[in-house]
Amino acid sequence: GAGFIGSNLVDALLDTGAEVDVVDTLITGRRSNLEDALARGARLHEVDITDGPTLAAVVAEARPEVIFHLAAQIDVRRSIEDPAFDAQVNVAGTINVLEAARLAGVGRVVNTSTGGAIYGDATRIPTPEDEEPRPMAAYGQSKFCAERYLGWHERLYGTSCVTLRLGNVYGPRQDPHGEAGVIAIFCGKLAAGERPVIFGDGTQTRDYIYVGDVVSAQLAAASSDATGEINIGTGAGSSVLDLVEVMRALDPGRAAGFEPVFEDERLGEIQDSTLDVALAAGLLGWRAEVGLQDGMRLTLDAVA
Repeated sequence: GAGFIGSNLVDALLDTGAEVDVVDTLITGRRSNLEDALARGARLHEVDITDGPTLAAVVAEARPEVIFHLAAQIDVRRSIEDPAFDAQVNVAGTINVLEAARLAGVGRVVNTSTGGAIYGDATRIPTPEDEEPRPMAAYGQSKFCAERYLGWHERLYGTSCVTLRLGNVYGPRQDPHGEAGVIAIFCGKLAAGERPVIFGDGTQTRDYIYVGDVVSAQLAAASSDATGEINIGTGAGSSVLDLVEVMRALDPGRAAGFEPVFEDERLGEIQDSTLDVALAAGLLGWRAEVGLQDGMRLTLDAVA
């Protein structure tokens, strides 16, 4: 809840009049992302989801109607270097969330997962939800495994669960110095007058989706009775080189110096990832509304 997507969701929930309890370790999340939310009555609990008993106690006290599960280990490279740690957070942590929900009688769990990292080198682009998962990184494998535990919990205990498989999310509050989020990183480089680094040749494509659209999908999922996995993206792919060109168009004054530096592609990365979003439209009545250039402008303004 103190991270990039979670803090944006917290703000949106408070706007609806909801009472919000946030669980975060503040290892990658930032208290500063929650300053306004805490002033508006949100409550922050510095708890790790791998600590099952403490998490269960927090959930039992709050007794929420809905849990939005966004806590995760998201560093693709670390997941490959230390897959056991990745699984501890993403699989065992998710089981702890589900058990805490069951013990507290929570009615609905909205799980956040990944689209591209789960599907891997997909046979169909855009990729629908029934594509056979073939993750290349341990991160994608652990998130897929976590999804299966949601299905198990629903079958055994009747927990109402839905998973949103997100495209590449970007927007305000994404760390421009972090591992994830090429758009935020590029915005930080442009603002600092530095050159962007591209791993590989830059032709790899992703389905980039603005964080505000992701939040609206999460709210729609919470109020629906949909279960299973649902892709959340734009349905359109953009290459890394496309991003460079958009950045140049957004800031013509610094466009000439914004020449990419190319480095070797990274292990575990896939070439193309675009999500088929028809199911989200049908089950949730949801579609992405923010275009890439508009969303990148909002992100650049937030970084600058």
